[in-house]
Amino acid sequence: MKVHQIQVGNMQNFSYIIEDEDTGDAIIIDPSWDLVELEMIIKRNNLKVKYIVNTHHHFDHTLGNEAMAKSTKSPIIQHEFSELPHDISVKDGDFIEFGNSKLKVLHTPGHSKDSICLIGDGKIFSGDTLFVGNCGRIDLPGGSAQDLYHSLFDVLYSLDDNLVLYSGHNYGPSEVSTIGQEKVTNHVMQKRTEQQFIDMMG
Repeated sequence: MKVHQIQVGNMQNFSYIIEDEDTGDAIIIDPSWDLVELEMIIKRNNLKVKYIVNTHHHFDHTLGNEAMAKSTKSPIIQHEFSELPHDISVKDGDFIEFGNSKLKVLHTPGHSKDSICLIGDGKIFSGDTLFVGNCGRIDLPGGSAQDLYHSLFDVLYSLDDNLVLYSGHNYGPSEVSTIGQEKVTNHVMQKRTEQQFIDMMG
């Protein structure tokens, strides 16, 4: 599974093209801006885009959905709690398959009700649930510090330390990290009670 990580727009977003190297099938994660660059990667690598997947519904992760769906003729996948137009709904534990690759859906609410992470082949695409060095904000509609606490500590904290972390924004000291590294260095991943976490998040 080859990862094309593309920084787009002026909010330091990451869009991703995930390529199944055996078959040339691919998925696009969170298309928003700079779609020409995404299309160039697809064309240059002769990829067949099977799905467009959104980690959550916020505009800076979904702005390019319609244009990319049109140009690739691919259905849009979102969590079942998303209120945006999409073709396929997924829930916790579902798999998104393309070529010989597959990514498991983890429902990780907190930044938004429909936030998901995608995990497979030693990688995790965490959207705005977890950044390198921080986590997503909880002050937007549908955000919840309590939900985020449980997503971080009941779901992500127990994952394999070696999982390579690809997040939704380039907000940290590096573009990628690992779950293990974040458990050591990321202040939001330090063990604390739910109430302490809620107080910290304000």
